Formats: sequence, C-alpha cells, structure tokens
Amino acid sequence: MAKRSVSNPLALAVLACVWERPMYPYEITTTLRERGKQDSIRLNFGSLYAVIRSLESHGFVRAARTEREGNRPERIVYEITQAGMTEALDWMRDLISRPVKEYPDFEAGLSLLPMLSPDEAKACLAQRLERLDAEITARSEMEQTGERGLPELFLIESSYRRAMLEAERAFVASLLERINRKTFGGIDIWEGLHAALAAGTSREEIAAQLAARLGEEESTPHHA
Repeated sequence: MAKRSVSNPLALAVLACVWERPMYPYEITTTLRERGKQDSIRLNFGSLYAVIRSLESHGFVRAARTEREGNRPERIVYEITQAGMTEALDWMRDLISRPVKEYPDFEAGLSLLPMLSPDEAKACLAQRLERLDAEITARSEMEQTGERGLPELFLIESSYRRAMLEAERAFVASLLERINRKTFGGIDIWEGLHAALAAGTSREEIAAQLAARLGEEESTPHHA
C-alpha cells in the first residue's frame, strides 16, 4: 500500500462523509455513529479536529462556509477538494484490492504461547471460545433484526466481521481440541518445559536444553 501523507482510517471516514456533502465536524461524528462505523473505525471527537486540520493542510478538504445557530458558536462546514477526491478513491482502491500484513493482538499472543502452561492456555482458549460464541450470537441477532434497517451495502463490514469471528472460532476450537487430545505438535516439549519450571530448573538451563533438543530434531534425517 502506498505511503500516505494522512494515514489514519478516521481521515478516510471524514473524506467519505464530505464526499457525500459538505458537513461540519460534529455532523461527521454523528453520521458515522448513526451508521455504526465505530465498530470498524476508532471514533474520537477530540482527535477528529486534528484529523480535519491535517486533511486541510494537505489540501484534501477546505472550509466551504461558516454557520451559526442561535447563540451557539460559529461552526465551519468542510467540503472535499478535487485532490481529496483523488486521494480518497486511490486509498479505497488500495484498501479493497491489496492484502497487507496486520498485527492482531491474538496473533501476537499465539506466537508467545509457550510462556503459558498447557493447562493455562487451555483455560484461556476456552474463555475466548465462550466470548467468541457470545459475540457471534449477538451479531446474528442484530442481523436478524435488520441492523437499523439498512441494506447490506452499508453494513458489509459487519458481514466481514462476523465471517472473521466464525473463522477465528473454528481455529480456536480446533486448537483447544488438539491440545486436549495431545495431538498438537510439540505438546511434549511444552509440557516438559513447564514441568521443569515447576521443579525449579532455571530458565537458562531449560532454554539450553530446548535449543539442543530442537537442534537434534532438525538434524535427524526424515525418511519418506
């Protein structure tokens, strides 16, 4: 994905709002919240002004006019510029067409799983499974009630989120089952590591033994 002068996803949401019609900042926030976009984009009214200023400084939006209602302070209505249109559409094409490496917290936790004992990991995975089930059920109920009566076109990110939840649930359930059945690759090493820790073996000694064992396994010839 191309490096962008303004890369905050909230900036793209702002551009999308003013692409529809000129809006003032609070109206942008209200529009995004009414459409449930806070599930996909982190909305923060305080940072919204900084995002708009950044977009303005890069020539992507501009002040169209100021308005006043009663005794309230004047508010600036912003509109998208031609440069902003080009940037928003190019950004959207990148997001939709190009897969990029993301760094989910769960993936980070899985990469460091040996820090937990197998029993601790099983308990945590079981809890995650329950929470995933609850979230999938909640999303299913929302979809059945029509999610604010909008067509899928305007809620496609919700369908994506549910698909990701279901895929994650299948992965977690399979992982938990394989750990329980002791068919998970390396379970013997994992159990031995925590048994040694419980017996008082130092982490340095365990690390050395593990490195030696893994080295032996890598050097063992594999026959077809």
